This record gives sequence, C-alpha cells and structure tokens, in this order.
Amino acid sequence: MENFVFYSPTEFVFGRDTQSQTGELVKRYGGRRVLVVYGGGSVVRSGLLDTVKASLDAEGITYCELSGIRPNPTDDRVYEGIEIARKEGVDFILAVGGGSVIDTAKGIAIGVPYDGDFWDFYSKKGVPTASLPVGVVLTIPAAGSEGSGNSVITKLDGMHKISVRYPMMLRPRFAVMNPELTYTLPWFQTACGIVDMICHIQERYFSNTTGVDLTDGIAETIMRNVMQNALRLKENPNDYDARANVMWAGTLAHNGLCGNGKVEDWSSHRLEHEISALYDVAHGAGLAVMVPAWMTFVAKKNPHKVREFAVKVMGIEAEGKSDEMVIAEGIEALKAFYHSIDLTTSMRELTGVENPDIEALVKSLNGNMGDTLGFYVPLSMEDCAEIYRLAL
Repeated sequence: MENFVFYSPTEFVFGRDTQSQTGELVKRYGGRRVLVVYGGGSVVRSGLLDTVKASLDAEGITYCELSGIRPNPTDDRVYEGIEIARKEGVDFILAVGGGSVIDTAKGIAIGVPYDGDFWDFYSKKGVPTASLPVGVVLTIPAAGSEGSGNSVITKLDGMHKISVRYPMMLRPRFAVMNPELTYTLPWFQTACGIVDMICHIQERYFSNTTGVDLTDGIAETIMRNVMQNALRLKENPNDYDARANVMWAGTLAHNGLCGNGKVEDWSSHRLEHEISALYDVAHGAGLAVMVPAWMTFVAKKNPHKVREFAVKVMGIEAEGKSDEMVIAEGIEALKAFYHSIDLTTSMRELTGVENPDIEALVKSLNGNMGDTLGFYVPLSMEDCAEIYRLAL
C-alpha cells in the first residue's frame, strides 16, 4: 500500500426534500452573495430552481445567475461566470445540476481570485492558491464532482478537454442529494451516469499496487451494487432505494475512497475525453466504448487485475479455465451489461461516423497528455491508436 492523504470535508445532506435546506447551508459556509450556476430546462420546469431561490431568500442571501450550462462544459461559460462573479461581488458559487454544472462552478471558483487566465490551471501553467467556496444541489448522479476536488473543462480553441485535481481547494463545502430529483432523468442520462461512476472506480481498481485488499474490496462491492441497481432502475425508474444507492455510489466512486493507497491509472477517461471533445458525445456513452477496448489491450500485457475484475465483479466462474478465457468472458460480460442498459460499445455507432479520425484523436491526446498515458500499462501513442481501433 502506498502512502496517502484522504481529505473529504464535504457535508453531504442526503434524502427527501433536502433541497429546502440549501439557503441554510450556504449561510453556514459563509455565503452572502451567491452565483447560482445551472443548466436550463429541467431545474426550471421541475420547480427545483424556485425552491433553491426561496431557501436563499429565506436566509437573506442575495444571488445572481449563470444558466444554460451544457454537457461537456466549455471555457467560454467559465469566463462568463468569472466576469459576472467579479462584477457582482460574489463570495460563494452554488451549482444546481450535474457534473457539467459543478465542474463549471469549480472553474469559476478558482478563476475569480486569480489575476491571470483560469485556463492556466488546466494547462498546468499554474496552481491555484485561492478559491471561492462551492456548494452543490445534485440532480444527476454520475460525475461524482459533488464530492471530489476534480473539474473537467473543454477549451473551445483547439477542443482541448482537460481535467484538474485540487482536492484541498475544490471539494464542495456541501452537497445536497435528494434521489427524488433524479426521477425525471431520461434513461440515457441515467445509463451514462452509471457507466461514468463505474469507470471512476475502474480507473483506481486497475493498479499494480499490492497490499490494498480493503480498498479493492470496497471498490468491488460498489461496482457490483451499481450494476444491480442499474437493472432495477431500468425496470422501475421511480425505485427510491435503487436511486438512492446509485446516487450515493456516484459520490463514493469519485471522492477518493476507492483509490486510497493505490497508484491510479485514468487512461480510459483520457482516451474518451478526446472522443467527446471531437464528436460531442456523452461522456458516459464514450466510456462504454473505450473501457472494453482498453481492457482488451492491456490484458495482453498485464492480465492480473483484469482477471480479478472478471471474477470478483462480473462473476465469471474461473475453475478449469485459462486466464485468457476468464478475461475474455469478463470483458464480454461487461459489454453485455452496457448493452443491457441500452448503450453501444462501438465507436462507429456512438459517433455516427463510419471512419472516426483516429489520427486526430491521437494527435490531440498527445498534445494534451504527452508521449505516454496511464500506469497500469503505460501506453505509447501507438498503443492508444490501437485501442481506438479496437473500439471501432
């Protein structure tokens, strides 16, 4: 086991009607003038935004708004939010939505007190030393951004989709989590979120670090639980307990718990970021394509954890079978699960392009990440091109 620091100070307020506590929570964490960041239609139509505003009004908290945040959030909206926050004297950022909204809020939070370009932090030209506090009212369980110090933003100039990780700076002060707010999510969004949270665990699970049985056991349990509850939700979208388990799993998948003491990988995410940046596909749908392709490639070079995943998570019977057969059955079982929740594992089908531009994907990946990628199996750019071909 590696040395680690686990820092998770977020206050999670979980359950029915918890959104009515938002104003009280903002006030508790020092907010007096708030920028409310949100997507659009659903939080307005459902009445959630009005509930949040009423709770702010009740605590005497003033606010301004940045709306219309879309999936795969972009730098232009972060710049817009920074400008509004500075002009209005904002001292707190409140994200009402899912991962894209939260990631945008985090970009604004570190951009407001900084004299330079917030993109310096994403392009690794600088490290933030100050941030406005962020709070969250979660509406989409997926990214885990409500409990992490991570943010992913796409720079429109060049379509560079880059993540940052500043756990001491960007973990939200609080996250309001009411599973009932997710009842109206389209199934596609729910399915994409499920894949994303599973992959957050996989990025930590596929590691060469030894002596981490407890961390791996937690990871395996959460992955199995998410898959089981995904199938329950497909049958009954209003199953509160299934919604609650999936929502909480999304947080635990990405708050660091499943990676404690381990060297993490993150190749699948970075391979996918190039696809969603170039073709504007849903991140979770892209991961359903990339993860099996990545597993197929790395299993030939480092089979140990892929076999373990097949047996302990996918339930493959190993007795009397070769490692290659167990691994192949495990990957096929994972693909079958993705298909069972109505997602494709083909890049051609995902993008709608017969011949996706692998050369452009690799060129962008190389520019963003350098000549090698990942740790479970360090990948050259030629390896990455082969994984994209396997994903076709």
